[in-house]
Amino acid sequence: MANKKLRIGHLSTFYHTSFLLMGTQWLENKLDLTVEWSMFGGGPAIVDAFFRGEVDIGYIGLPPVMIGIDRGVPIICVGGGHVEGTVMIGPPGCSTFEDMGGDTASVLEQFRSGTIGCPPSGSIHDVIIRNLLEKHDLDGSVEVRNFQWADFIPDALANGQVDAAIGTPPLSVVAARVCEAKVVIPPSKLWPFNPSYGIIVSHELLRDRSGLVKDFLGLHEDASNLIRDEPERAARIVSELVEVVDSDFILQTYRVSPRYCAGLPREYIDSTMGFVPVLRNLGYVGNKLDEGDVFDRTVIEQVHPGKHHYY
Repeated sequence: MANKKLRIGHLSTFYHTSFLLMGTQWLENKLDLTVEWSMFGGGPAIVDAFFRGEVDIGYIGLPPVMIGIDRGVPIICVGGGHVEGTVMIGPPGCSTFEDMGGDTASVLEQFRSGTIGCPPSGSIHDVIIRNLLEKHDLDGSVEVRNFQWADFIPDALANGQVDAAIGTPPLSVVAARVCEAKVVIPPSKLWPFNPSYGIIVSHELLRDRSGLVKDFLGLHEDASNLIRDEPERAARIVSELVEVVDSDFILQTYRVSPRYCAGLPREYIDSTMGFVPVLRNLGYVGNKLDEGDVFDRTVIEQVHPGKHHYY
């Protein structure tokens, strides 16, 4: 097969299979591809790159994808990746979900007149926290401060610039190391089965190179299996690639929310479509998106036809 180029947009999120595919070079060695990896600060930035025609595949949480689709960006989700990847953290002295007897409203109430640090506006974390604050009549009483690069949030929490934070499992591990932050609301209690990231492709790639999409999803599933079945090996591969964190850090990240799979089961899709009224209410989308606007399961059903592995 002739060598072909593939442009992939990804985040700094270590538990995504992007880092394993980079570290193993499976795409290059097994598919004879030249891969151009580009890191972005958040999902909305990758959606913008799709709009400019700069990437073919993206690792993105579904709400930014839906916002992009609403404004005409020609992209669609063809595979899953991880669910329940949003976690809320706070300083050592604050009360947790368990402390409050499982009452989310009480956990959030303690941050009244305070500030919650969050990844970029329109990210899945942003949508989830704004929806929760509105649901519990706190949207005017708690400020959500968006950071273009989520990597800056742990220091902001340590320095008292924000009173709590919401974001990915790696964020919680970093914050625990930086300032002994702890989980105040676990991933499963913020939005069950929320689609923390999926594999997003351009309409052009799916139309013209569907065989390549299938091959990519097959290796993405292999990498997801590696995280679940051999987390120590996966962690070593990622830590050797990035060099700035040790394998123990990666392992801790995997354990915060161990929900990895390439499949697109009904639960994943239903949870995603539950964001539509929320996105409309927040003013992020204007149209009523349908399942077919967001998902194309044709290829993943060939790659992963059986039961999902998220749980």
